[in-house]
Amino acid sequence: MNPNFKKILLKELERVDSSGVSNRFENVIEHFSKDSSKAVIKGSEYTIFNSNDYLGLRFNEKLKKSEAEASEVYGVGPGAVRFISGSLKVYKDLEGEIASFHGREDAIVFSSAFTANLGVIHSLIKGQSKDSLLSSNTLVISDELNHRSIIDSIRVSNLKKENKAIFKHKDLKHLKQILDDNKNKFDRVLVITDGVFSMLGNYQDLKKLKLLLKKFESFYEQGILLIVDDCHGVGCYGINGKGVEEVTGGTADLLIGTFGKAFGVDGGYVVGDKILIDYLRESVATYIYSNPVSPGVAGASLESVKLLKSKEGKGLLKKLRDNITYFKQQVGKTKLSFVIDSDHPIQPLLIGDPIKTKKLVDYLFKNKLLVTNISYPIVPKGKDEIRIQLSASHSKKDIDDLIKKLISF
Repeated sequence: MNPNFKKILLKELERVDSSGVSNRFENVIEHFSKDSSKAVIKGSEYTIFNSNDYLGLRFNEKLKKSEAEASEVYGVGPGAVRFISGSLKVYKDLEGEIASFHGREDAIVFSSAFTANLGVIHSLIKGQSKDSLLSSNTLVISDELNHRSIIDSIRVSNLKKENKAIFKHKDLKHLKQILDDNKNKFDRVLVITDGVFSMLGNYQDLKKLKLLLKKFESFYEQGILLIVDDCHGVGCYGINGKGVEEVTGGTADLLIGTFGKAFGVDGGYVVGDKILIDYLRESVATYIYSNPVSPGVAGASLESVKLLKSKEGKGLLKKLRDNITYFKQQVGKTKLSFVIDSDHPIQPLLIGDPIKTKKLVDYLFKNKLLVTNISYPIVPKGKDEIRIQLSASHSKKDIDDLIKKLISF
């Protein structure tokens, strides 16, 4: 390595560390104790409040059995990308199951939700190549608090400034203004938003959003396509765990989800009309040129979707809702500054300063509680928070202990 470049890297690492927002000093979890809400680090047990495993499914016996069975049948790896070596039946079964779960015609599975966003958004903006019929004049409109995967997806599409716009968080009046100002200027519009916003636990009202978009359809020759990333909603939000679509009654043209959060496994997916999914299979680079998840992961994910529709799944969803209600009731008796009145497992505690936020995280760690500080650039400057994440695997004692320690800081 060039010594001058090495000096630059060292200085940049020093800058990051001095600002109190370092991410690389990760806790090494040796194993889990009792259930997925307890982690063992250096021989001590910690209660986890920073996991996306909202239903506590990663240790579910049915999922582990299905993973082992799929690995036994298909091996531990996919062998190659699907168009080269073929699609293993477990992938097609999973796509059919998740499409049915969301009431869609078809689905496509990716190695992660990040790669799903990256590939899908780019392909709908630019097409696969210069010869693509989709390489037309597109306007992309994004909520200002969308996930980094959406932000990067738009960036890599290399759009001109006039071809992209950002609307204020959940502000449909501002979105209406953007659509109004651009009438008859573009062939197609992509409106992209998170379902549940990952740092706040609030959500986009898809029903109201969809009604607004219908009013402007006729001003764009190829219409308006609504893409929703509901990775923090699917599997845990709504009575049946179907996410923001279930909660709001609105439907996306393409819904992007993950098996790596509430479903307890790994990998991303997209559901929609068959013609859209067929196009994605022919155009999305992160699908065509990248391996899918392992067969075992696909088998476990398939079992997880089935489980969520069962009596056991409904019981876990109820336990999660009960934990959220209990947490909010107990917090209501304190002076803790939670950002919003969220009814989602994400309960963000606003601190507003990176150093203070890190000190609180360290204090809780000393008291055997795992939380994570969220600071710039993940959130805007001055919006530093601790994202408390509740799970069906938490007990009331776990929640009481967390709140007691937060108060005593």
